[in-house]
Amino acid sequence: MKIKKLLWGIFFVFFLIILIFSGYKIISIFFDNGGNVDKYIEETSTITKESESDSMADNHGIKWSSLKKANDDIYAWIYIPNTNVDYPIVQSSVYESDTLYLDHNIDKKPDIAGAIFSERANRKDFSDPVTVIYGHNMKNGSMFKTLHSFEDAKFFKKNKFIYIYTEKRKLTYKIYSAYVYDDRHILNSFNFEDKKIFKKYLKSTQNPQSLTKNTRKVDLNTDSKVLTLSTCTNGAANTRYLVQGVLIKDEQTK
Repeated sequence: MKIKKLLWGIFFVFFLIILIFSGYKIISIFFDNGGNVDKYIEETSTITKESESDSMADNHGIKWSSLKKANDDIYAWIYIPNTNVDYPIVQSSVYESDTLYLDHNIDKKPDIAGAIFSERANRKDFSDPVTVIYGHNMKNGSMFKTLHSFEDAKFFKKNKFIYIYTEKRKLTYKIYSAYVYDDRHILNSFNFEDKKIFKKYLKSTQNPQSLTKNTRKVDLNTDSKVLTLSTCTNGAANTRYLVQGVLIKDEQTK
């Protein structure tokens, strides 16, 4: 009888430990923000961006020397007005996993929220026909969660632009499509160097076969440069939510 009680006691303690650990992980997932968004915001005003008096409006006030010193994998910055998307973009080196930042933050520390990143299939100068940028759909609103705001037709209509900043350039993309897509790897599934394939793909993005979609008319051709932002949906695991824009302005910055 005593042995039975002892075994039940051990089982209860073990179960309690698992319950506490599971609760901690759930809370962590809810509050996690990809390397501490608050830190990003703080450093944006003190380290990664110039002070207001010295800032250059045409470069989002970014101080690239500080960013590069923090992590040399940082090569661009993405900003979408009226969303929480205001982050550095990283791409891992050839010596690291191509999907390192899927579960590592901007400081290269393990983090379920990851970071905003591209894969090495894309050039860092955004010269590819299609550039894909990935970010998690975090419950606390960080990373690419607020891309889902474009599901709302009124929000989509009012918010038209994505801004990408590099050390010497400001790229403006006009958002023309936002929809639920399947989970295929876009860059591996289409040969965008083939003009016929690219033209067909562009047509599909203008009228996607999706129950959840918002689109606007833009001029697209085989010389277009398309930016695709990809995040998880709130539904099926084998779907992704895409927000796509076409490059309309490429400006040099000081």
